[in-house]
Amino acid sequence: MDASTSDLQAGLSFTAAPPAGQPTGRYADVNGLHLYYERHGSGLPLVLLHGGLGSTSMFSGLLPPLAAARHVIAADLQAHGRTADIDRPLRYELMADDVAALIDQLGCEQVDLMGYSLGAGVALRAAIQHPGRVRKLVLISRCGLGSLLWRRGFPTHPRRQGEGVRGGQS
Repeated sequence: MDASTSDLQAGLSFTAAPPAGQPTGRYADVNGLHLYYERHGSGLPLVLLHGGLGSTSMFSGLLPPLAAARHVIAADLQAHGRTADIDRPLRYELMADDVAALIDQLGCEQVDLMGYSLGAGVALRAAIQHPGRVRKLVLISRCGLGSLLWRRGFPTHPRRQGEGVRGGQS
């Protein structure tokens, strides 16, 4: 490991997934929720959060290549996949707290979060609410995120800065 890699990895947890051949699916009791999650690979932790009406299986094609270099944690959010619903609203803020509690239970100091659609909203809220737990954030297909950032003055695609969308043109 060179100096730049060790500097980058300082303070990060390298909790390993279960040994090969052992079941990867487990449950964590967080915030009154029996949250299903899977662990694959080893290295820097990467948490995958699925889209609405989906589950960890949405990432089945990505898991092998990601787990070859990372400790991948994929979780089924409240009322999705193998995680049952509980008597509380389905809100980004609450599910973000669930993700942070899972990160704590697994002993990870910081993680990278990758969320798709609903999972992107949860990942964004987790980064806002628990900034010390999130090292990097990857948001995929987060509906409405571009206009939210544009309204807050962040540079976005030129179309968001006044240029209209023109049908039929490349």
